[in-house]
Amino acid sequence: MQFGQVRQSSALNPVSILILVLVYALLWFGTLNYRHLIPSDEGRYAEIAREMLVTGDWVTPRYNGYKYFEKPPLQIWATATAFNLFGIGDWQARLWTALTGFLTIVFIGFTGARIYSARAGWLAAIALASSPMWVIGGHINSLDMGLSAFLVAALCSLLLAQNSQKTSDTRKWMWACWAFMALATLSKGVIGVAIPGMVFIVYSISAWDWKIWKQLHMISGTILFLAITSPWFVLVAQRNPEFLEFFFIHEHLQRFTQTAHSRTGPIYYFVPLLLLGFLPWVAQTPGALRDAWGERNREFSSGWLLTCWFAVIMGFFSISQSKLPGYIIPVFPALAMLVGHHLDRNLGSSNSLELPWKLQTLFFVILGGVGFFFLGEVGKQARPDEIESYAQYTHWIVAALVALVLFSLLAFMQSKRYGFRSITSFAGGFFLCAIIAGTGHETLGRAVSGIDLVEKVKAGIPEKVNFYSVRILDHTVPFYLGRTMIMVESPDELEFGVKQEPQLWLPTFDAFIERWKEDQTAYALMVPEQYIQLQKLNLPMQEVGRDSRRVIVKHPELQSSSAK
Repeated sequence: MQFGQVRQSSALNPVSILILVLVYALLWFGTLNYRHLIPSDEGRYAEIAREMLVTGDWVTPRYNGYKYFEKPPLQIWATATAFNLFGIGDWQARLWTALTGFLTIVFIGFTGARIYSARAGWLAAIALASSPMWVIGGHINSLDMGLSAFLVAALCSLLLAQNSQKTSDTRKWMWACWAFMALATLSKGVIGVAIPGMVFIVYSISAWDWKIWKQLHMISGTILFLAITSPWFVLVAQRNPEFLEFFFIHEHLQRFTQTAHSRTGPIYYFVPLLLLGFLPWVAQTPGALRDAWGERNREFSSGWLLTCWFAVIMGFFSISQSKLPGYIIPVFPALAMLVGHHLDRNLGSSNSLELPWKLQTLFFVILGGVGFFFLGEVGKQARPDEIESYAQYTHWIVAALVALVLFSLLAFMQSKRYGFRSITSFAGGFFLCAIIAGTGHETLGRAVSGIDLVEKVKAGIPEKVNFYSVRILDHTVPFYLGRTMIMVESPDELEFGVKQEPQLWLPTFDAFIERWKEDQTAYALMVPEQYIQLQKLNLPMQEVGRDSRRVIVKHPELQSSSAK
């Protein structure tokens, strides 16, 4: 019996697929509230959204009470809306990230099914759904997932437009592409239109395809793009004349060309992240890229456009002077679609990949088993007060490795026919491994989140008191306390904001000491070492609570004044 003849016996039926999708969604969204927010992105963007909701100012974003123009406000709007609908909390802060990440998996499956086949769409979706960096990124409150979702939606819309047989469908999908680029721009800035533009130019040159430019609906698309993006930019610039220079020069041009943001890295910075982030499907990636290369001379090559997407994003951020892991998240959906198409072709052609697939599943069975022997290394570099937390985290790692081993073993046993069931089981094991390991990070992240410190002191802090942040910008305590803080001496990333409103902060340590002596209804947040220094200066302070990283103090006169 030929390999192509037996493959259907292992295919998943629609009911099985629906059950798997529902279980996946339950695990995807059901784990959002287990972890507390951690610095810096999670706490920062949650607090900006909280302040937007509390102040009612949906035009000028503020962080800790100061103007904050580093990024556009789409995700802040969405999170503030979630807070308004469901209350302020951890899962609400992550809802936008999780929702955009999940819907991107669905859209990738839909697009793969339309431009290739239903089976290729399913395989592309599960490849993305099991990619560790996509899973983890979908459960962290940062801007990278929302940006990636809209960028990929623009890519998928372009693919659907160029593969449409009807002129009306092409026009509608291209309008969707322009709309998604606008939403990407409102998510993180001009990169939302710059990346698709660069990819399109590289594709046109490398494939020598210039006819495609006639189908972009440039005029109507640009009008739609500006209709979506310009209202906020115009409003915020009118209210804040300093916005335009800071946003476009400092946050875009200088971020790419200069090292001022201290986010540098070698040119190969993203290579390890790519390998780890797409780990389950790394072995299939060279073949998928080779397939795309062979198809590049077609009238329109979806595979080659996806390849250009991957290459341009990797190349652009590799030469940038600002590097963070989340920058390459948009490449994973494109790779997933290429891999899905590659697996689909090989499922129906021959059994030449049966042995490599068996070896791959067996490799991860062994790798997961070997992982058990290295768990003792976890925590050796931990601070003494965190050794217990690392010990607890090993239990989560064990559970993650068990899931990986069991599902990889199941995939190995099913690999005789190299069918849907084997691939789906393998993907399921990696998803569970990533979601378990990520969720278990609460054992480590709780200490840095500040939630335990806040729970100790929050109830005893009066509603209207001045709260100083002494030489520290804590990214989580203000959110959990539900109040902003007056920065002292070191504005950190709020330097632009304090310059715009210098009356809202204390620029020197001496100014704080003088203000503290006069302000008898005051609290302050600082690191333990700073507290010791102030004690040596005999500054009147009473400790309210502390953890391993922070101390909260109050003016000793506050208690006596309250008693009176």
